[in-house]
Amino acid sequence: MVNFKSFYGIVTQISDSMIGQDSQGEGCYKLITVENESGAVANFLVSPTTYFVEQAIVAVGDWVVGYYDANAPIPYIYPPQYQALVIVKVSPYQNVKVDYFNNQLVSSDGLLKLNLSPYTPIILINGQPFSGNPGNRNLIVLFGPVTKSIPAQTTPHKIIVWC
Repeated sequence: MVNFKSFYGIVTQISDSMIGQDSQGEGCYKLITVENESGAVANFLVSPTTYFVEQAIVAVGDWVVGYYDANAPIPYIYPPQYQALVIVKVSPYQNVKVDYFNNQLVSSDGLLKLNLSPYTPIILINGQPFSGNPGNRNLIVLFGPVTKSIPAQTTPHKIIVWC
């Protein structure tokens, strides 16, 4: 199971990153440098398999949240360099949660419960419809307002199943 952790900040630099000795992957991998409000810096290695929510194009100056697997090995360097699994371009009009949701559709941190409607689109990361139960899975959830309860509850605008 993926242990999703995140880093939120402003993009300060985007550069090409070389993977391997040959030039076959040239231009396919990016290194996105992000600085948070406290001045901490993290680098995200973006590969062709990194999922960009809503296929957002990220540029220097954008606020983003990068999600990575906290169980994956990382090089012992500063700033830390994480393999980006999901990148979210922050928008004031939409909230995003990337996490494991149990069979009751409560996130692993217990802070968000999903209330599905018959109109909630549930898709795979390739955009195809998902026909199973979204419970007990890693999900990328796009949503708006939430209740003030614990856990907060919401009816998502869209659910993307991370198989």
